[in-house]
Amino acid sequence: MLRRLALVALSATLAAVPGVALTGPGAAAAPAAQTAATGPAATDATAPDLGPNVLVFDPSMPQAEIQAKVDAVAARQVGNEMGSARYALLFAPGTYGSAEHPLNFQVGYYTEVAGLGQNPGDVVLNGSAYVRNQCSSSGCIALNNFWRSMSNLTVNVTTPGFGCYSGQFWAVSQAAPLRRVHVKGQTTLMDYCTGPSFASGGFIADSHFDGTVINGSQQQFFTRNSTVGSWTNGVWNQVFSGVEGAPAECFPAGACGGPYTTVDKTSVSREKPYLYRDDSGAYRVFVPSAATGSRGVSWASGPTPGRSIPLTDFFVARPSDSAQTVNRELARGRHLLLTPGVYDLDRTIEVKRAGTVVLGLGLASLTPTTGQVAMSVADVPGVDIAGLTFDAGSVSSPVLLQVGTRHASAGQGPQRAGWSDPADPTGLQDVFFRIGGPHVGKAAVSLEVNSDHVVLDDIWAWRADHGNGVGWNLNTADTGVVVNGDHVTATGLFVEHYQKSEVIWNGEDGAVTFFQNELPYDPPSQAAWMSAPDHEGYPALLVSPGVKRFAGSGMGSYSFFNQGVDVFAANAFEVPRTPGVRLHDLLTIFLDPSTGKGGIRHVVNGVGGSSTAANPDVPVTVVDYP
Repeated sequence: MLRRLALVALSATLAAVPGVALTGPGAAAAPAAQTAATGPAATDATAPDLGPNVLVFDPSMPQAEIQAKVDAVAARQVGNEMGSARYALLFAPGTYGSAEHPLNFQVGYYTEVAGLGQNPGDVVLNGSAYVRNQCSSSGCIALNNFWRSMSNLTVNVTTPGFGCYSGQFWAVSQAAPLRRVHVKGQTTLMDYCTGPSFASGGFIADSHFDGTVINGSQQQFFTRNSTVGSWTNGVWNQVFSGVEGAPAECFPAGACGGPYTTVDKTSVSREKPYLYRDDSGAYRVFVPSAATGSRGVSWASGPTPGRSIPLTDFFVARPSDSAQTVNRELARGRHLLLTPGVYDLDRTIEVKRAGTVVLGLGLASLTPTTGQVAMSVADVPGVDIAGLTFDAGSVSSPVLLQVGTRHASAGQGPQRAGWSDPADPTGLQDVFFRIGGPHVGKAAVSLEVNSDHVVLDDIWAWRADHGNGVGWNLNTADTGVVVNGDHVTATGLFVEHYQKSEVIWNGEDGAVTFFQNELPYDPPSQAAWMSAPDHEGYPALLVSPGVKRFAGSGMGSYSFFNQGVDVFAANAFEVPRTPGVRLHDLLTIFLDPSTGKGGIRHVVNGVGGSSTAANPDVPVTVVDYP
């Protein structure tokens, strides 16, 4: 969570119009089970049992019934930040709402909204699925609007009578992706109708926006392989990769607008797998193929390239299923679909077969209970893990998700035979990690990547700065992400508040496009936060000294130390001084001079000025290093 933001001015044509927030009907009680849950898990292709928290809607249903159910979920979830309820709202192919009677509903915590068509145009919503500021006595902000998603549908924005709230509002921060959406009409990534309207981060991929996208107070945002009509405003770090209509490169912000980092094509990408219904009504999971040098949406000229897997090839798991049961089904060669809920695991879930798909619905959460690794992936290629949250347990785990086994030569030398396939990389999409928040959590490392040719697409690793079980000696965690494999690509990497180096990169030929970081708020003293006797603090990203080739672009690190004493980091980024390691468009920020102390001395390797209370909310930048 970002504590403080400078709000940029919107143009006169986008000024807020007086209006009143709408609230829909619906009780806080859990809604009824899905309409099509009749058969045993993964045995009935047209009516699988996806559990009580998956609601499947059909265009033949009365709109009043749909409205009541989605409003009931919103009433329970909009303020349920640390709760255990999880929901998936799935829309079968067809059209919902109309110009005269649109379907508009709010999307709260742990709620996935998704179309069940093979393409975004197969499900059309006349209305909106929106996220707004949360208001308290201190104001209205979107800084904590985490853990929700919308994907695979078309929104004809229809919001009559909404006043200021007219348009598709998606005022979110981390872990709230938009994927495979086609929005026809104005989209805003901030809620400018109530102030101060601060928002902090976000992720868009494989999406098309016909109208204007209002970025507004979003301090950073990453958009990949999409099409935008136009993009307005920016605060500190806006990054585009393979985006048609993206603004021209302009970093740091100045007369050219900005601050924009614009990459023409995405070097390596793998879109997220998704559940859909085919023409016969059977449920399947589509797994998009990897792409290189790509630009624009994957579905512009027809269906997305990839493979389709019948749901009957999946084990459809419930939170009541044991890890032993899950492992037995994986060992039989089945893929894994995790229905919404919290899974308490007494042993590691082991993914051992090449090409296995592990897909979560409703941001399903996995918690190790005995200090074990929550999930491990063997030395096999082409695995896909998507739509999951890993919550650390109260007994410290060495790693929460381990991709590939550790190897003495990790990060050294050429590709290791059998570990990977550059044409079929392992993909992680919308995978989130949490240390503390709902309860005390501990884990030395959240994500460890030992395999080569892995794509990390929208990763948020968060050591909690608020919630339950939060404190320097309570939710302990050294590092968010450790990369030992070669040819690992990260597109959208958010890592925050870990107690040592936030990201450690040991592999060769690594690439990061968009990086967002906050250093820990709570080191009790400088002495407690030293990486060496003569070296203050830890960097946000450390590329190990032996690495010869690495590239990073659009990378920010922010500081705010709240214990009332000066605490400093010598550098935000520390990398080898070698021609093959290059960084582009870097910045640091000091967040809150009213209560914060200390700061960051330099941007990278002693280069770049300091960001402290002397220059709060002012980006300190380095355009190219070296």
